[in-house]
Amino acid sequence: MKYCYFLSLCYALIISGCTGDSKENDTIYLGGQINNPETDFVVISKENEIIDTLFLDAKNQFGKNYQKLEAGIYTFNHPPESQIMYMEPGDSVLIYLNTLSFDESLNFSGSGSEKSNFLLDMFLKNELNNELILTYYKIAPSEFARITDSIRQQRIDKLNILSEDREFSEEFMEIARASIDYEYFDLRERYTFLINKYRKDFIDQFPKDFNNYRNEIDFNNRELQDYYVYTNFIDDYLRSKAIEYCTKTHNEHKDCYNINSYKNIERRIILIDSLSNIESLKNEFLDRLATQAIVNAEKASRIDSLLRLLKNIEYTHLKDAQELARIQKVYLNGQSLADLWAMNTAGQEMTYGEIIKRPTVTYAWSLYAPAHHRWQHNIIKTLRKKYPQVDFIGVNVDINDREEWLRTLETFGYDKSFEYQIARRKISRDSYRRYLNKLFFVNNDAIIVKGDIQFGNTDFEEELEKFIAQ
Repeated sequence: MKYCYFLSLCYALIISGCTGDSKENDTIYLGGQINNPETDFVVISKENEIIDTLFLDAKNQFGKNYQKLEAGIYTFNHPPESQIMYMEPGDSVLIYLNTLSFDESLNFSGSGSEKSNFLLDMFLKNELNNELILTYYKIAPSEFARITDSIRQQRIDKLNILSEDREFSEEFMEIARASIDYEYFDLRERYTFLINKYRKDFIDQFPKDFNNYRNEIDFNNRELQDYYVYTNFIDDYLRSKAIEYCTKTHNEHKDCYNINSYKNIERRIILIDSLSNIESLKNEFLDRLATQAIVNAEKASRIDSLLRLLKNIEYTHLKDAQELARIQKVYLNGQSLADLWAMNTAGQEMTYGEIIKRPTVTYAWSLYAPAHHRWQHNIIKTLRKKYPQVDFIGVNVDINDREEWLRTLETFGYDKSFEYQIARRKISRDSYRRYLNKLFFVNNDAIIVKGDIQFGNTDFEEELEKFIAQ
């Protein structure tokens, strides 16, 4: 089937004029097929700006010629998943993927596809680094330095061999080399964090030049701003530098490693604002950090302090942060949910005071994050069996999408007796989606007991058992 698919797409390329001779023109062709699509479209973007939205046909295929696209990294998004690719004038790139295994099934073919396949291979190797780092942080710094030097050289050697065979452009080679460098930087940055937190007996064993890569960081690389290796490294660098600042200015170092604390987030905001001049790159971090600080805030004073900081640095999305702040001030510990409204599956609007009768955990979910809400509900299904004395209530945040909400409940077999949709709210749907990882522990009087819990927290069940015991 896959062979027939590629033949049909290749035929489409030929009749649309995107043959191997296209290197001589400035056209880029992009096409492909998606098996088991989550939505009926794909989105192409660059530097956080949408270039085009392509809709799938009856065969779940898509394709289009582009006349004026520049060379560089592009993001291919089939919600909720995304991946990067590299295209330049003359390329004719075909994409095949199966959403049941998005990254593993993703395949680029056609003229110029080798560049995207190299970056995809780097992504998959980078995923393996997550396991590698948890194994190798237990070894001495000198040995870890040797291992990371070896990994870097292997990547460089492979790139050079591919380049000789494919004659990559110098523009792509610069990005490919940078991808190798920032993977190397990130391995060392993450190792440094883990040693400082868990293996203080190794701290004095660091080679003097272990962190010299920090002198090579370019925080204003426009070509890399869509590249996960680059942004992941910056994220880890900001975390490390915020911790280093804390340990130098505070006597008690234990709290410095709480990366969700207000002080840690505040420092990272100040750092990225001072380090990068690329507004879109800066906002990628500021949006996430501001959201993290606001939705985890336990006091109104913290929220107000953050808004003052964002105003002082002239944050361009300040109004969005202010709207989120208004929501969070309703959800602080000790606040009552009793007078807030939700709708049940029968279409009846009810207050939380009417819904909540015993210890309850509420969680928000969205129709437009299908992989995420399936993950959430799988966790909740297990928790309901383990903690029958607690009600776990799902709250859908997609106001005015009632019919689609009901269809989703049916499709995935979610327990309707514990499902509600928010009602009578004037806040934007996008603001509520910032709460998709947030859980509230609410007592039988509909008062929030704890609201700084996230899905996936390692101490979640410990906190849940404390809540039950109250």
